[in-house]
Amino acid sequence: MKPESFSLHRHLTVAFVAATAVAVAVGLSACATPAPTSSHAASTSAAYLRMIENDGHRIAFHVTPGSLPAVVLDAGGGADSSYWNILVPLLSAATGSEIVTYDREGMGGSDVVSGAYSMKREASDLHAGMKQLGIAGHSVLVSHSEAGEIATSLVNEHPRDVEGAVLVDASLPEFYTKTEIARVVAANTPEVAQLKKLTKLTPAERQLVATAKDYAPEHAAYHELSWPASVPATVIPSASTPFPTAEDANLWRQAQVDFASAAANRRLVKAPGTSHDVPLDAPQLVVREITDMLTSVG
Repeated sequence: MKPESFSLHRHLTVAFVAATAVAVAVGLSACATPAPTSSHAASTSAAYLRMIENDGHRIAFHVTPGSLPAVVLDAGGGADSSYWNILVPLLSAATGSEIVTYDREGMGGSDVVSGAYSMKREASDLHAGMKQLGIAGHSVLVSHSEAGEIATSLVNEHPRDVEGAVLVDASLPEFYTKTEIARVVAANTPEVAQLKKLTKLTPAERQLVATAKDYAPEHAAYHELSWPASVPATVIPSASTPFPTAEDANLWRQAQVDFASAAANRRLVKAPGTSHDVPLDAPQLVVREITDMLTSVG
């Protein structure tokens, strides 16, 4: 499944990171995640739903039973838990681990939360779910695209609650230089302005507008974060990156390399021939790397 359009929202994270003629905007948007065609229940019949309350709103978590450590799958901007429909049964069969997916604020079965996108609030939602499901301290995070921001925020606040991470073409702090943030904002401002004129927005569009609201200060602060040395991480960059322009694509690639080389317990694994949607293009590779991480932390 490929995205019909790319949204700054997936990249603003590439969540701020919808098709646009501006090259940079397309890349940012590249971070928007395609909507799968089948329902979550259709691909993970053994999964059960657990609604988790955090700070006055409810977040939908889908749990496929198994052993610990659990694997927590977090999709990119504009996607809900169904993004992982292909991967969940493969991963469950390969590892026997508990598999957890969830819908972020305003997506899938989760409540809408008004106001600007907040990495810390999103990380708080995920952490609340991990605690209430009993997997905090016994889990591996798998974060695609924008979800890299949530993972980074979470491990900074609760490093002991994550045993390891697999970051799949993830939005990493190293990418967000002052110049790049300005490029993203400038490229996507026209699209966001048009969305604000609409009386009804899709969940993905609503999320995009929320992400755009405080994008610059949020990502300037994100640029200053570092990943805790105690949490091992595997980095899987896509072959194409989310960007069509060389300047942005090269910065994205370099951010992946810089992150992976910053500590001895990190490694970079290439995914030849893949688009930004590595979990859809190369599910077996992603399953393999998750399995390896589970083995190393177990």
